[in-house]
Amino acid sequence: MCLAIPGKLIEIREENGLKMGTVDISGALTKACLEYVPEIAIGQYTIVHAGFALKIIDEEEAAESLKLWDELMRAQRDG
Repeated sequence: MCLAIPGKLIEIREENGLKMGTVDISGALTKACLEYVPEIAIGQYTIVHAGFALKIIDEEEAAESLKLWDELMRAQRDG
């Protein structure tokens, strides 16, 4: 099963000829390859899996997904 989590793009740069970025995922900053979403802009949300931004999503979709992640984490902790 693949799990991907949404985050907000806060920086874009080039590394070794690849479009890369820094994504804020609930306060944790992570590096992601942006080659699959070349049109992404700072401030937009994306789904990140295994260090790759896979698609651009809107803020509402990101908020709903993060809410579900939070519920899952709480259920695991309390379960």
